[in-house]
Amino acid sequence: MSSGETRPSVGRLLLISTSIVILDQVTKLLVKGVPFLSLKGLPYGSSRPFIDDIFRITYVENPGIAFGIQIPGMKIFFSIFSIVASVGIFIYIKRNRFRLPKWELIALAMIMGGAIGNLIDRCFYGVLYGEESLFYGHVVDFLDFGYKKNWWPVFNVADSCVSIGVVLLTLMLMKKKPPVAEPAIATDTNVPITE
Repeated sequence: MSSGETRPSVGRLLLISTSIVILDQVTKLLVKGVPFLSLKGLPYGSSRPFIDDIFRITYVENPGIAFGIQIPGMKIFFSIFSIVASVGIFIYIKRNRFRLPKWELIALAMIMGGAIGNLIDRCFYGVLYGEESLFYGHVVDFLDFGYKKNWWPVFNVADSCVSIGVVLLTLMLMKKKPPVAEPAIATDTNVPITE
């Protein structure tokens, strides 16, 4: 990292996170629909080809964590964990903005934006749509890739941003990893040998 590298302000990093949340929520609401605004979405489980049979818009909801993994009794834990993680990332960015490279900050802002996007679904969609109680909503997924079948679980904009942020952060951390030092070999021949 060069000492003259410009870093985005906390405001710009929050703008990245906020933009992700807005894009994520708008796309999810277009897919799910908003009955109280007379916006009709796709029927649940329906799939519409977007680019041939390689990319589809498929409306499903994920009641668990990533990739539909469900752990009984842990839903509220994951909702609260998402809140704590988002707050923790924000505090970490704020405290380390002048120490971290620009791309690490951007990666963290992407992860935070994606976490908040899915958190909104988990916390509020159940209540807004009359389906579940607070903190027990399902995450709306709709991006579906694969030819004749799925190559990957259906996901959303927030998932994409979290994944890209994690990959970017991993690459940045690998880049600055210090080289492993070679063990020193004694060259002093006057060192007594003990047995």
